[in-house]
Amino acid sequence: MPISNEERLSLSFSETFQDHAKVHDIFTRMRNEDPVAWCPEPWGGPGFWSITKYDDIQYVSKNPALFSSDGKLGGITLPSDEMIRTRMKEEGNELEDAGEGNLFQGGTSMIMMDPPEHVQNRRVVAPGFTPHKLDDLTPRIRERAREILSKIEGKDEVEFINSVAAELPIQMLAELFGIEQEIRHKLFEWSNIIIGGDDPDIVVSPEQVKTAIMELVTFGMEQYELRKETPTNDLISMLVHTKVSGEPVDLGDYLSTLLLLIVAGNETTRNSISGGILALSQNPEEKQKLLDDPSLIPSAVDEIIRWVHPVIYMRRTAKEDAKIGDQEIKKGDKLALWYMSGNRDEEKWDDPFVFNVSRKGVRHLSFGYGQHLCIGWRLAEIQLRVLLEELLQRFPRIEVHGDVNRMKTNFLNSIKTMQVSL
Repeated sequence: MPISNEERLSLSFSETFQDHAKVHDIFTRMRNEDPVAWCPEPWGGPGFWSITKYDDIQYVSKNPALFSSDGKLGGITLPSDEMIRTRMKEEGNELEDAGEGNLFQGGTSMIMMDPPEHVQNRRVVAPGFTPHKLDDLTPRIRERAREILSKIEGKDEVEFINSVAAELPIQMLAELFGIEQEIRHKLFEWSNIIIGGDDPDIVVSPEQVKTAIMELVTFGMEQYELRKETPTNDLISMLVHTKVSGEPVDLGDYLSTLLLLIVAGNETTRNSISGGILALSQNPEEKQKLLDDPSLIPSAVDEIIRWVHPVIYMRRTAKEDAKIGDQEIKKGDKLALWYMSGNRDEEKWDDPFVFNVSRKGVRHLSFGYGQHLCIGWRLAEIQLRVLLEELLQRFPRIEVHGDVNRMKTNFLNSIKTMQVSL
């Protein structure tokens, strides 16, 4: 069945991504019929290109000179339906590109920069994610995983997201930041509110988002002053004291990067953990493979991250006229790199819709590609691997029970609540 205009339009709506089977059906037909597909936006928006094939996503990702992440051009997200409604209401129904842009006046994080600025700013926090640093951190990850799991031992059933999936990454983020563990709950709250704007269960009003941002700014400036006087060996100190082009990091850039680290360090790992347990529960024969042979867990980590695609897409903006396959792209056009689709590309994997913990093949796109490859990807993999090792050893019969409550968003594959029996 040809892809309808309504289906193309539906990719702008958060509600569409509550039903993954439906979205995967649209993307499968796009890959086969129209791999670089023009998609309209609601309420007269300019529209965007859907990039659905693995190789095309890689091509766009590794050519920042042609396809920009620059926040001044709209940044890394498409305007969601809720963002457009709010912008139109606030600005007298005048529609603009309501992309992510800059949350802090004058500030930009490295995820919304192109070379050479991106490379310079990435180097600021790169020492926190070296192989040696992460090897040293792995015993602490295991210790925290065991402490988290010990708190649910003896229970028949628990809500998995808040008790396990969210706890490990947010605890490790607090440790990397060098802050008290009690503050981790605020990091979790700010992250959810700032990225959960389309979900009425998370964000009740625009004022709630503004309050969260102001609380984050206050926290960030307090930490800035503390580290300025007494630097330590943590990520915030790196941001405060490392220079870019001989100058200290701009305060706006510092705050934007702090937000990026909070969201990226929390949301994506949490989504991989929760989505992985869901996949293993839905495919018990694959879980049994891991119980029979725990040496398969590293392979399972790769397959879980491919399967879950914790980030559904990233956006780019064409800086010049360009061509992808047979499709002409015009300067200023928006492109959505659908990692969700690229990770199911039939030309890259045999049976891509089969969850297989012993799968071999090309690497998934879930951490991005090229210059914007997620700087914390190794940390995310270690946390998922360690938690699986500890969880399956302690709770081999773990199983998702009841409905899975997904966040209303087309940006992150995020589960809000999920009951599991132990």
